[in-house]
Amino acid sequence: MTSPPRPGTLARRPYGRARLPLSIVGFGGIVVMNATPEHAAQTVARAVERGVNYFDVAPSYGNAEERLGPALAPYRKNCFLACKTGKRDAAGARAELEASLAALKTDYFDLYQLHALTDLAKDVDAVFAQGGAMETLAAARQSGQVRHLGFSAHSVPAALSALDRFDFDSILFPINFATYHQGQFGPTVVARAREKGVSILALKALARQQWPEDAPERPQYSKCWYQPLTDPHQCDLALRFTLSQPVTAAVPPGEEELFWRAVEIACHFQPLSEAEQREVAALAAGLAPVFRA
Repeated sequence: MTSPPRPGTLARRPYGRARLPLSIVGFGGIVVMNATPEHAAQTVARAVERGVNYFDVAPSYGNAEERLGPALAPYRKNCFLACKTGKRDAAGARAELEASLAALKTDYFDLYQLHALTDLAKDVDAVFAQGGAMETLAAARQSGQVRHLGFSAHSVPAALSALDRFDFDSILFPINFATYHQGQFGPTVVARAREKGVSILALKALARQQWPEDAPERPQYSKCWYQPLTDPHQCDLALRFTLSQPVTAAVPPGEEELFWRAVEIACHFQPLSEAEQREVAALAAGLAPVFRA
């Protein structure tokens, strides 16, 4: 169920078993990476004004934690803050958790996630092994430093394996028109998450494809490792495709221009019509999706 928004603001959908209301567009911390503190504060304030209450960051995002923490501080009690650890061992994850809490000037995270599970042995097996990072996440939830647990993944086998090993609250995963239609990447993970009652947070909604080798230089979108959509109509279709799936929220690319474009689209969200679904499938044809199953 989607809650009706105030005019000009984002609707909210339920997250987790507690069904917490999250804005259907989340704020990725990369948006304020390398921004001045003043600009970061202005950007976060504007996002909150537009109804954003879901913020996601990671220690691997340059100085994003350092910028987001002070900017979010005035609104922290009314926001859902998610962070991640890329460490696979318990000690490393504990150190990253403590450092992130300090950098973000908070004493708890609403959601703490294993970051970028990709390889079954190096990532999934490692975090669930004795002395693995899951020990830290479970202990942090028990102590109150963390309220919900999740993971992000860029691999179907890794995502399915993690979903089968622990009762996570959410998965952060690419849900993208081209990966669905051209790469068959996503539907099986969505089905498994829904079967287990795990909330889905979507990545890569505005990704077009991998950067073509003959593409021109990309300084305008230096925060994107993939080629983003830039045509307004195509952006509208792509984001609405993602939000038409059973997801709680979508986190747009870290480019500020694309974040605000996503907010504008989502503020007027309507599910895709049958004709638009056919148009999206045609748009995906011939692209090299950022992920394949």
